[in-house]
Amino acid sequence: MDTVQPSRDVHVFETDYGYYALVVNGSRIYSIGAESARRLADHGSISALETLGLEVPEQITDEAPAKMPLRSLSLAVAQKCNMGCTYCYAQQGSFGNTPKRMETEAALAAVKLLFRERQPGESVQITFLGGEPLMNRQLIRSSTDLAEKLSRERGIETKFSITTNGTLVTEDDGEFFERHGFSVTISLDGIGEVHDHLRPFYAGQGSYSRIVENVRPLLARQRRMQVSARVTVTPKNLQLKKTLDALLGLGFHSVGFSPLLHAPSGREEMYGDSLAEMLGQMIECGEEFKRRMLCGERYAFSNLATALQEIHKGTHRPYPCGAGGGYLGVSAGGELFACHRFVEDEEARFGDVWNGVDSRRQARWLDERHVHRQTPCKDCWARYLCGGGCHHEVIHRGRPACDYIRGWLNYCLQTYVQLLLAVPAYFE
Repeated sequence: MDTVQPSRDVHVFETDYGYYALVVNGSRIYSIGAESARRLADHGSISALETLGLEVPEQITDEAPAKMPLRSLSLAVAQKCNMGCTYCYAQQGSFGNTPKRMETEAALAAVKLLFRERQPGESVQITFLGGEPLMNRQLIRSSTDLAEKLSRERGIETKFSITTNGTLVTEDDGEFFERHGFSVTISLDGIGEVHDHLRPFYAGQGSYSRIVENVRPLLARQRRMQVSARVTVTPKNLQLKKTLDALLGLGFHSVGFSPLLHAPSGREEMYGDSLAEMLGQMIECGEEFKRRMLCGERYAFSNLATALQEIHKGTHRPYPCGAGGGYLGVSAGGELFACHRFVEDEEARFGDVWNGVDSRRQARWLDERHVHRQTPCKDCWARYLCGGGCHHEVIHRGRPACDYIRGWLNYCLQTYVQLLLAVPAYFE
């Protein structure tokens, strides 16, 4: 039986343990027989589900939230960079404007805004981004100090993260990140010359050796801190399994891959054939993950590990992430945007750190970006797992990766069932 059928209400898939059905509304998985699988594949509707005795109460409606509580901010502390990556969404960090650094007043106002409406026992997330954020190192530290102070005073847990190209990181930075329990993400697009081609310094020379030299002390130090690698995938660095094994061998806590779907320059974007090849490579990494899990070994392929946990929790959502809702990006000038990728985009501006969130613009965003308002998402079985795709990529490029996303989610569902039955302790 074909495991992918065009139904908006149910998705039937086959595993080594038989047939299963994902009931889309609520992301619930049921074991079913072969005859039921055939019926659902032919008539994957709510009425067919009810005939089989499967519950289908509506959990996500057309109504969008008028407002979401602010729980996470990313601060573009340096809208400039020392690298000349071929595909940079931030256009070498400046977002198409004059390069600049965030001032202390704006950063501290952003931190205070994040804590303004949070209650004791809740948590907030602060992420430092750029450009290259370590070009404004002192501001990262003063912002962290204020957040720690407010955290203690208010009884609110604060989580910190930073995404950096790794070329400026020092051992002292590593000590600071460890002390404050940072999640550190290093951008690496392959090994050696593969990375150097895609992520050179601004003057053109390669950056891989410098990054690895700088990051080794952090990898050795990580206890509270976790240092992960993020790989932007283009048609020129599709050797994912080789890259994954090499980066895990260096000591990274985890490694994840993300396809390049939109670049302002149009360079290195992924299309049908390259996305199909990437899916095959992702599945190869997933098969190694599964093999290691069955042997009781850790294999930190974050794409699959995250997907399995989300499926286990029954995640279902009308948005792909918190952008424009519980998560906003702060520009160097202190303005609020839908996320870090929309910095300096007037259509996605939601106020500023001094006056707070523009609730009218936010409500309009949440209504317009709801997955039920997206085509063809509203009729796709994967809509509440995918959420309609990255807002920035969809607005600027459309949806070239739908087949890739459905293929990957189908594989994740199959793997989830297999591991849940074979090694249930993994999910505990």
